[in-house]
Amino acid sequence: MMRFTLPRDIYYGKGSMEQLKNIKGERAVLVLGGGSMKRFRFVDKALSYLKEAGIEVKLIEGIEPDPSVETVFKGAEVMKDFKPDWIIAMGGGSPIDAAKAMWVFYEHPEKTFDDIKDPFTIPELRSKAKFLAIPSTSGTATEVTAFSVITDYKTEIKYPLADFNITPDVAIVDSELAETMPAKLTAHTGMDALTHAIEAYVATLHSPFSDPLAVQAIEMINEFLIKSYEGDIDAREQMHYAQCLAGMAFSNALLGISHSMAHKTGAVFHIPHGCANAIYLPHVIKFNKKTCADRYAKIAKQLGLAGSNNDELVESLINLVKELNKKMSIPGTLKEYGIDEKEFNSKVDLISERALQDACTGSNPRQLNKDEMKKIFECAYYGREIDF
Repeated sequence: MMRFTLPRDIYYGKGSMEQLKNIKGERAVLVLGGGSMKRFRFVDKALSYLKEAGIEVKLIEGIEPDPSVETVFKGAEVMKDFKPDWIIAMGGGSPIDAAKAMWVFYEHPEKTFDDIKDPFTIPELRSKAKFLAIPSTSGTATEVTAFSVITDYKTEIKYPLADFNITPDVAIVDSELAETMPAKLTAHTGMDALTHAIEAYVATLHSPFSDPLAVQAIEMINEFLIKSYEGDIDAREQMHYAQCLAGMAFSNALLGISHSMAHKTGAVFHIPHGCANAIYLPHVIKFNKKTCADRYAKIAKQLGLAGSNNDELVESLINLVKELNKKMSIPGTLKEYGIDEKEFNSKVDLISERALQDACTGSNPRQLNKDEMKKIFECAYYGREIDF
């Protein structure tokens, strides 16, 4: 038996944040990141709508780009004191991911981080609060997923928490928030969304429910990402929806080793998540094609790419990803990104071992061992071709 889970309600369209004035409750915490939502007055707008709903609000601010275990527990303590019946997170993936984890420890203060870091170990939620997410970036799709990525800085490990219990109850996908993204962030988040959709389409748990969402997202990203990167407002709106569709797909079909690798190098080398995925994706497609060339070829055909057989179609898909990276000034290799060669070589065994153990590796379509993972990292560092 398989399962397909989404938020109960998704409100979308420009100005859809107005739905906040219709929620029912007494108290809400509003979890925020670095300050852009305040600068662009979206926080003021949210507070105004919540006031209209008769809801008392407390802010939890300053969530770092890669939210830490410590930040999660601090936020949970605030929630325990304030006793909200709504947890609302607004901003990029970081505040939403952090708020999901805070929610767990607010409802289950007896739990430790070790208790929930393995997939599908989070206990039942919603006895104290419901969860509402409002994304401001077009990439992570955490507003519709069963995932939250939390970093343990002491061990330099990113943990992708995975459990349907942390799927938000409500998502508000208002593209006005995404209009403020700088070009570089648009590039990174857009390639994260593309990686989500492609990995979901070939992941071991892909299904007739997830496939259409993944393909639609890929088509939209191919059409709108570069225009969005160049500042086209209509394209920004379409990308905001595309990344949400990709999120619905991967939340249920799961992901693959592009994400495993990005999680582990993000924590050690501090590469932005979407940038890391963009670098790894062409290499991972090449590695995985031995197992699922037909699936990649279907994507290429759907996009109208050149090729008379599976090998040619997969190569066209790889070249498309590389071309998108090039057009948006995303480095082609880890070395080009700026990671010191000596540091990379000193840590490649560590990150290979950790990536192999990452929750996303189990759903990758081609199984692999540590040596193969290391070779993929080395190809991504030096720009070598995958030939194994």
